[in-house]
Amino acid sequence: MNRKAMLRALQGASGQWDVVIIGGGATGLGAAVEASARGYRTLLLEQHDFAKGTSSRSTKLIHGGVRYLAQGNVALVLEALRERGLLIRNAPHLVHHQSFVVPSYDWWEGPFYGIGMKVYDMLAGKLGLAPSHLLSREETLARIPTLEPQGLRGGVIYYDGQFDDARLAITLAQTVVDLGGTIINYMPVTALLKAQGLVCGVMAQDMETGAEFELPARVVINATGAYADAIRRLDDANAEPIIAPSQGVHLVLDKSFLPGESAIMVPHTDDGRVLFVVPWHDRALVGTTDTPINAAPLEPRPLPEEIEFLLTHAGRYLTQDPRPNDVKSIFAGIRPLVKASNAKETAALSRDHTIIISQTGLLTITGGKWTTYRKMAEDVINQAAMLAGLEERSGVTETLRLHGWSEEKLTENPWQVYGTDREGVQKLRQENPVFARRLHANLPYAAAEVIWAVRHEMARTVEDVLARRTRALLLDASASVEIAPQVAALMAPELGCDENWQKQQVANYRELARGYMLV
Repeated sequence: MNRKAMLRALQGASGQWDVVIIGGGATGLGAAVEASARGYRTLLLEQHDFAKGTSSRSTKLIHGGVRYLAQGNVALVLEALRERGLLIRNAPHLVHHQSFVVPSYDWWEGPFYGIGMKVYDMLAGKLGLAPSHLLSREETLARIPTLEPQGLRGGVIYYDGQFDDARLAITLAQTVVDLGGTIINYMPVTALLKAQGLVCGVMAQDMETGAEFELPARVVINATGAYADAIRRLDDANAEPIIAPSQGVHLVLDKSFLPGESAIMVPHTDDGRVLFVVPWHDRALVGTTDTPINAAPLEPRPLPEEIEFLLTHAGRYLTQDPRPNDVKSIFAGIRPLVKASNAKETAALSRDHTIIISQTGLLTITGGKWTTYRKMAEDVINQAAMLAGLEERSGVTETLRLHGWSEEKLTENPWQVYGTDREGVQKLRQENPVFARRLHANLPYAAAEVIWAVRHEMARTVEDVLARRTRALLLDASASVEIAPQVAALMAPELGCDENWQKQQVANYRELARGYMLV
């Protein structure tokens, strides 16, 4: 997957694209995989980097949604559990089973949540993981030694899926290319083309060269998530907004706060959300909040009250109360919730995906979540094919193995996220002693991964490498700043950039990373 090759494909293309997709997050990339797998001539354009927005800032769970079950949204849970099972089959190198413990501090909680989890197991059917069951107090503490013991009666254990969101996004991008699709990052859409009052393509600009492209298409899909209204306004300047953005914040702690292999799930916090403390990449991830916001910035920032909420709630359930100086990184993502006319709180807004077709034929898909990205893609490409009069072709993504598919189970191995590509990364380590060098003692990454990211994963900036190709920014923001000059120096010759580029990249990254640190 190479940006220069993608640009050549774009420049050499003639005639109409069957499908042009705006947005390179989970929804857009999933739609591009679906369209390409059906043999449609597919182009995806992303204004920044793949998964720059919400799709790299999730709770890192592929799950049915226990909270939706409690709300009675059985249809959404059924769909999500089915998609969870399919994704574990189609990308076992990226998605694995994760055990969760629901601690019980009141007499009724064990039986109550135990029954609820049995319903959750039942709904999963043949695509279920392992059965849930009750735990004694001793068994609960054996699984989570740092759980607050005072008043603990026991717990319930159940199983869901865990993944690396940004790495799945890159894998989807690679899958699109494998299937013959064209994808380009740093290529914002600046206008919609129209003929006889109908959308018939897009204008886009290459942020690196300034070159502009007029790209005709049989159908245009707006898959920009929290930014969907901005594209809808390119179609109709007076379009009523449909997105009610909500911010979710996570903080990352040292593994000592959660030394076992099980996660903690608290079903009901002060604001009615589920709280998770999850082991992830040898760290403990705590989240999340649900805060209505007025706008959707590209780089959202946690609010002081959100930080306090997470630290306070984590402290209630852990023997060691986390302090601001314990936080390795903190990050915020924006949920593209779809407005409901009578809903005042974000917890009441739709988590289901929504598809809207404007009078001019712009197709917008928004809402949903990572777990159901494939079903969202299937639905929107079905609509797109019908709208554009494309040849009817059945989807194949239910059984499509994603790029790098590997059955080999190496969950604790830092190379696992590459799947079969890990052999190529390992060869780079052997090619040059410099590439074998570990970048930082507190991070699991080697210089070879920087080179691989540039050569094969379309990384264009230091941020691309440290935030999304690796997860250094989220695992230890301070350490990632320390290695930014090394990363820039490794990237520059690969990209044909000079020393001034390196200095600017390091300065840009330091400014960005400041927002991920509490102290």
